[in-house]
Amino acid sequence: MENALPACKGRPREFCTDQALASALRVFWSKGYEGASMADLTEAMGITKPSLYAAFGNKEALFHKALDLYEAEKLAYIREALGQPTARGVAEHLLRGALKAMTSQWEPKGCLGVIHSVACGSEAESIKAEVVARRASSQAAIVGRFQRAVDEGDMPAGVDPAGLANLIFAVLQGMGVQAGCGVSSEQLQSMVDAALALWPSR
Repeated sequence: MENALPACKGRPREFCTDQALASALRVFWSKGYEGASMADLTEAMGITKPSLYAAFGNKEALFHKALDLYEAEKLAYIREALGQPTARGVAEHLLRGALKAMTSQWEPKGCLGVIHSVACGSEAESIKAEVVARRASSQAAIVGRFQRAVDEGDMPAGVDPAGLANLIFAVLQGMGVQAGCGVSSEQLQSMVDAALALWPSR
């Protein structure tokens, strides 16, 4: 993982930075960037404010590290989806992977990216821009994969790869919002099934 923190073993600090970062991620995920106070973060991480600054920098730097961790661990299904043999397989892996990630009983519900892409306070402007840029990068990779599917005859020639990718990400965003609002996994599963039933086929 890019920008990954070193493993805990052999570190001179009195706390495990990996565990502290995972705790910070859960705070940002459940409360949002603006809603997560330094007191919330230090309490969850089990460290003092000076220790947080020494290990991670300021709150914004900590969020970027937490976002790296989120992408590496919770969004691995996006990278895996790109390797699926068919475009429908890509879409199914994306949707089912997102469903699993958004409804895990061990993590906050919903999608961290959705929470921060709709943040509107001045404090969160740079955070919102970063989240949107990362999502755009993932979306561009999916567009490229769908274009390849059209070129290879896996999808009809009239299909718009960018439009189809936009549709998939709109469904993913909707799932994230609904999961965060407490919609059941069964209802979200129905949404996934309905989206896949509409998939363009030859």
